[in-house]
Amino acid sequence: MGWLLLCAFMFLLSVCTSLDNLVPGESISTDQTLISSSGTFALGFFSPGNSKKFFLGIWYNTIPKTPKVWVANREFPLDSPGVLTLSKDGNLVVLDGMTKKLVIWSSNASVPASAMNATTAVLMDSGNLQLKLGEDILWQSFDHPSDTLLPSVKLSLSKITGQQARLTSWAALDDPQPGMFSLGIDPKVQRQLITWKANATYWRSAVYFDKESKTFFRNQSGGFFYVAYSFDANEIYFTFGVSDSSVKLRAVLSPTGQFHLLLWTERSKTWFEAWGEPINKCDYYARCGPYGACDKNGDPLSSQCKCLKGFRTEFQKQWATGEWPGSCVREKALTCDKGEGFSKFEKMKLPDHAIILGSMSMSECGYECLRNCSCTAYAYSNVTEGGTVKCLTWLGDLTDLVENHGLGQNMYIRVHRSDQGGKGHVHKLSLVITLVSATAGLLTILFVYLLWKKTLRNEGRGSAGGSMSEAISNVSLGGGKNDNELPLFSLRSIVASTNNFSEANKLGEGGFGPVYKGILTENEEVAIKRLSRKSGQGHQEFMNELKLIAKLQHTNLVRLLGCCIEEEEMILIYEFMPNRSLDKFLFDSSKNTTLDWGTRFRIIEGVAQGVLYIHKYSRLKIIHRDLKASNVLLDGTMNPKISDFGMAKIFSMDQTEANTNRVVGTYGYMSPEYALYGHFSEKLDVFSFGVLLLEIVSGKRNSAFHRLEQPLSLAGWAWELWKEGRGIEVIDESVRETCCLDEALKYIHVGILCVQEAPANRPTMSSVVFMLNNEATSLPPIKEPAFSTPRKSSHVGSSFSQNSTSFSNNAVTISMPEAR
Repeated sequence: MGWLLLCAFMFLLSVCTSLDNLVPGESISTDQTLISSSGTFALGFFSPGNSKKFFLGIWYNTIPKTPKVWVANREFPLDSPGVLTLSKDGNLVVLDGMTKKLVIWSSNASVPASAMNATTAVLMDSGNLQLKLGEDILWQSFDHPSDTLLPSVKLSLSKITGQQARLTSWAALDDPQPGMFSLGIDPKVQRQLITWKANATYWRSAVYFDKESKTFFRNQSGGFFYVAYSFDANEIYFTFGVSDSSVKLRAVLSPTGQFHLLLWTERSKTWFEAWGEPINKCDYYARCGPYGACDKNGDPLSSQCKCLKGFRTEFQKQWATGEWPGSCVREKALTCDKGEGFSKFEKMKLPDHAIILGSMSMSECGYECLRNCSCTAYAYSNVTEGGTVKCLTWLGDLTDLVENHGLGQNMYIRVHRSDQGGKGHVHKLSLVITLVSATAGLLTILFVYLLWKKTLRNEGRGSAGGSMSEAISNVSLGGGKNDNELPLFSLRSIVASTNNFSEANKLGEGGFGPVYKGILTENEEVAIKRLSRKSGQGHQEFMNELKLIAKLQHTNLVRLLGCCIEEEEMILIYEFMPNRSLDKFLFDSSKNTTLDWGTRFRIIEGVAQGVLYIHKYSRLKIIHRDLKASNVLLDGTMNPKISDFGMAKIFSMDQTEANTNRVVGTYGYMSPEYALYGHFSEKLDVFSFGVLLLEIVSGKRNSAFHRLEQPLSLAGWAWELWKEGRGIEVIDESVRETCCLDEALKYIHVGILCVQEAPANRPTMSSVVFMLNNEATSLPPIKEPAFSTPRKSSHVGSSFSQNSTSFSNNAVTISMPEAR
């Protein structure tokens, strides 16, 4: 009898519990569980609170009433307990509890066909559920967190694919279905964590400078745990760990958007909150608006907001009533002259939308910001570990500033000299700039002298753009205190650097002439653009580019390093772009996989910032007139730089439009009012940007686009899919599965907005940048774009260049109206 009772007890025990693994042919359901080998974690089906829905989850086995640390079928709850088993293809699956045939959830791992009956599932002591083939891990729950992080679980962002591992809150405390909050690494800046409420930023961490950053905390037993940020060649990730594996620690994104780090205290049998964000008023994103700083040590009963030195509240009367007006404005507007410098602010949470310039000295960091008229602040790190970012800059308004932040840094904000603090640093920087300007002034005198001599030699001989003396008077180098002057290089040094313009050094050739790779002093690689002697054109374009680029300084514009005018040669020297032009990658099926979604995002953002700069923030208001994929160059880290200003036109700051009888540019990128009537404005570049944006998202070339024997444009094709609710089909298949879908669809919307028929219906570049960077922005409705259906038209004056299937190789092509 006793033996029978023992057998019955063992049978019941085997029904109610299981070992830590599941093998083919086994399953768990109802009250059965997997228990990790140490007994720390359990896996099974549960029904939360008073809910009648069932989920598969993992929880602490020895701690009562602990919320689940991982849930499988969050999006597909069951009406009755399901079945967890290994399917015929070797994957872990949850089947419905009624028919036991319908697959509710699957691990979706790639299991070799020869091993589909050889996989096992194991619940590890760490709380990680793994699908294994021998010792190889095919899938693990740690790579797919729900609302909870356990030690060693990563919030990650792949640098290669752009794929993210994020937390998503529960809908409510008793409802594991996905809620409205998510937490992950910012895909734009990549050096900060963000909590999103729907698609709007809700909270943002400090900006992490270092390759690896750890914040340590002590626990009551004398051990410690840490919160860590790190990155390597493949991914960026955030995680935490403990010195003692027996310590129970978890981080949870709550249904109300708070991110808590919780420590189990055995003595009190409670979870203790060791850290949490957002808690303080200042933790909430952009609480004080642009240039408004939230003081974390301020009175919590007040708004805690104030304007930085050199700024004031926009509405003084409203502020007098105790209500924060929401933004600050400058006391004195910036004019981008020598009367500007930086104020130093300590212990500041660095603002959002940082731009990484990389490793350089502190003075170089400040100088790079000061020479860019749209740069409003910079920050610098002294850490020298390999791979560490040293210089960050910001363009435009500074958002989400917090004073007295626990992870604050020193930052330097651009102000008028009368508002500057930290004058020692400013004066030192100004001295460097003064010395540079003096040297450049001497070069200018020499340059003008050489031009004068060349004019005498060529007296009486005109060029396509007029006489050389006329060109000299138009260049105006050295004519004002704000002009940037170019170094002159001797023809001998150019010949030596290109191995006498050898074919081996040739990068490509455009309408202007050939381009060569050269190596100048200190082994600096450069791109050398040489005006073709055979060309009946180019002198006007040469002087135009010389005049324009010498005055432009922006991280997303190609940098002109110098020039050479000697012995009938006219040569421009540019910074070298190792990855050459965007079209080389975008329209080559063997290379477009290099352009993951994160890279495409950076290129779109960079080009938009560059066009905004020439339209609004540069010393000259410029219309590029030939913005296209072959004129976007890529540096060694695939950051974009706009090139080729030979066709650009200068506007006065109050001028909005103009007409020309010489229409230049490239088919497919020209707006209808320009192509048909020679009428152009900023909206011409907006149109070109819209076409380029759609090309980057879709991976398709606009000028070669055909559909059903009709010469429909890329924008027209995108518009038809958009109308039918099939916008996702516009996205390049190579990134469709890994991109942020909402973001990609928003970009398509913005792209179609930019190519509207009427210029008035297109946004300005300021609006474009705002729409691209603000997730919560509601976008204007769109109509059928221009050139979406075939039409007959006449042109003004000239024919146009067509996009060919060849690739541009550097900052060297100019699209001309004449046939090549």
